[in-house]
Amino acid sequence: MVNVSWFDPPENAARAVVARALEEDLGVFGDLTAGLVPPDATVRAVLAARAEGILAGRLSASVAFAAVDPATEVEWFVADGDRLVPGTVIARVAGPLRSVLTAERTALNLLGHLSGVATLTRRFVDAAGDHKARIRDTRKTTPGLRALEKAAVRAGGGVNHRGSLSDGILVKDNHLAGLSIGEAVATAHARWPGVACQVECDTIDQLKIALAAGADLVMLDNMDPSEVASAVSLVAGRVPVEVSGRITPDTVAAYAAAGVDLISVGAITHSAPVLDIGLDLEQDARLRDIGAEG
Repeated sequence: MVNVSWFDPPENAARAVVARALEEDLGVFGDLTAGLVPPDATVRAVLAARAEGILAGRLSASVAFAAVDPATEVEWFVADGDRLVPGTVIARVAGPLRSVLTAERTALNLLGHLSGVATLTRRFVDAAGDHKARIRDTRKTTPGLRALEKAAVRAGGGVNHRGSLSDGILVKDNHLAGLSIGEAVATAHARWPGVACQVECDTIDQLKIALAAGADLVMLDNMDPSEVASAVSLVAGRVPVEVSGRITPDTVAAYAAAGVDLISVGAITHSAPVLDIGLDLEQDARLRDIGAEG
């Protein structure tokens, strides 16, 4: 098992995801094709990057191999958060051939997806430049994978928003269909003292109301960079300012330059392309690809 780091999700979350994934993949009768392999056959293989990106998901991959067979050993050469180039050898896997083949797809699915999240996050982080703004995720995550995806965001250099609805208060426009900003903030502070209340603001007028009501944070939604700069000047450092709404790698620098503290981007979790990582058998000093299909 890998050493626990800041970039890892809770181990119980990784185990739960892997258990569901293996149940889905093995079906009723297990891995029929791997059953054709002699039970005493062993293998050494490597996990290797086939594209440039940022690694994430080592814990989940290790859990997948161990869940299928504790006799499988994984030796990691690269840490979550490290940059990969095509050909980077990420880890060596050794154990019973049947077990390695059965665990392979679950391990690669998680490793590729989570590394894709980390890679897209780092793209936004790099594009934002040297400003103080931090790239922040949202709750727009794959159902059941939130803890793993949020760990991948950290590996990519981003920071996390709420892990669940019980972690904080964010008053959005739909909430305001039933109450005012002032009522929302006052009720939140009275009912849950010590829990920060953030208010989403679509206009400068809403921002003024939120500040007067005592909001602890404000989120500027769907404003252009010039509007955001004006809003930041109005806030004048009284509370942290977050910006959200269709921000891309091409526009993130302008929002960061406007002086915000946080830039939330749903795309880093809901639209991250998978990073291509494969498993290759070591055989006669050559690598034979077994991870391209299936």
